[in-house]
Amino acid sequence: MPADPRGTDPDDRDPRERGLQRRSGAGGAMSPWLIILSIILLGFVVYVLSAIL
Repeated sequence: MPADPRGTDPDDRDPRERGLQRRSGAGGAMSPWLIILSIILLGFVVYVLSAIL
């Protein structure tokens, strides 16, 4: 997590900025979509392989 700029107090930040910082975390919201898409991709690969063989 980046350090605060010099001379700033975390309590002085705009509440909207804190909300954006919370949502822009380390990509935690993206991981469920990656899991879902990887399952769909795996199913598609199995479908194509079964059609070929």
